[in-house]
Amino acid sequence: MGQFSVGDVVVHATHGIGHIVNLEEKRLFGEAARWYYELSTPKSSVWVPADKNAIGLRPVTTKGELGHYRILLKSRPVVLTKDYRQRNLELAARLKGGSFQALGEVVRDLTAHGWKKPLSDVDAALLRRVRDNLYQEWAAADGVSASEAAQEIEALLTEARQMYL
Repeated sequence: MGQFSVGDVVVHATHGIGHIVNLEEKRLFGEAARWYYELSTPKSSVWVPADKNAIGLRPVTTKGELGHYRILLKSRPVVLTKDYRQRNLELAARLKGGSFQALGEVVRDLTAHGWKKPLSDVDAALLRRVRDNLYQEWAAADGVSASEAAQEIEALLTEARQMYL
């Protein structure tokens, strides 16, 4: 059926980190009955099809991979376009797949975008949401609290600012 089990910690591309709390056969929107994971996230519960390739779900990044992401957060940021509409579209496209790599890159690049002048309300809201997802998954991968993960990530971004500003 699916690649995940009840109790697994997973990442949803849109809703962030969560726990699979149930696997249930449901009939939604008049379609044939299908199996769904019930995913409990900090802000909501979401039903995700439990097909062979559960779309939008992936395992949490491993602790061993965090070294790569520490380097990524300290690497030279990509300069974002000045046109806010185009920037929003580009960032949304980067985040669509929901990869941890994309989260890290968007946090790095949007943070750097705000180094020279304050971020717009839209950019600031996006950065808060993506940072929160990055903190949550980093914490789960590293076995630390979200606030400890946030402290480490912010320290890495501060190092990057000192190198590239």
